Amino acid sequence: MEYNTQRTQLHMPEYGRIIQQLVERCKELPNKEERSEMAMAIIDFMGQRNPQLRDEENYKHKLWDHLFILAEYDLDVESPYPFPTREQLAEKPKRMEYPKLQGDFKFYGKSILQLIEKAIELEPGDEKEALIEVIANNMKKSYNVYNKEHVTDDVIFRHLKELSANRLDLTGIESLEKSKIYYTSNNNSRNNSNNGRNNSNNGRSNSNINNKDQTNKRRHNNNNHKNRK
Repeated sequence: MEYNTQRTQLHMPEYGRIIQQLVERCKELPNKEERSEMAMAIIDFMGQRNPQLRDEENYKHKLWDHLFILAEYDLDVESPYPFPTREQLAEKPKRMEYPKLQGDFKFYGKSILQLIEKAIELEPGDEKEALIEVIANNMKKSYNVYNKEHVTDDVIFRHLKELSANRLDLTGIESLEKSKIYYTSNNNSRNNSNNGRNNSNNGRSNSNINNKDQTNKRRHNNNNHKNRK
């Protein structure tokens, strides 16, 4: 019996040992035309074994890259795509830059920073003042959604000054809009509470009515019994 530990190591386990053996057999063919023909058949087989790759962009290109990896970067065939090198595949991706918003201001999002920079670039005028007011109102909504509590306008103005490094003039804004998200949720909770109280009161009143009806029935039955005697 032959165990998997005694066999050659799979370069891409998701394709299985059968495809790797086919690739090794393809490499042994003496004619390049025959190798190319067999490589095309292997590509089709690889696509059948991994149908989820068809939903990805350039999945054919990916299959040819995987074929070259299975062949240990040593396969002389006609390919519609250039084969990658070991160095290219071993190269680590570039480190992603994280948004500048950190700490207390992360819930405002990167779009707020972009709008602030846009407002700073604008010349003084109605358009700039309108944009600053839009930014402040959106900041207030974001604050209420994230913290789930009411916030005063002074807090939003202070945050906006810090984010803009005091480069925006906020004197033209008297007050901000009331956040519909916050006030609506509070009203809903109050309405639900009131409905619960009303239902409780209705239940008590119905219980009292039922008790009175039962008492009246008992009195009526007792009177009938006395009259019969």
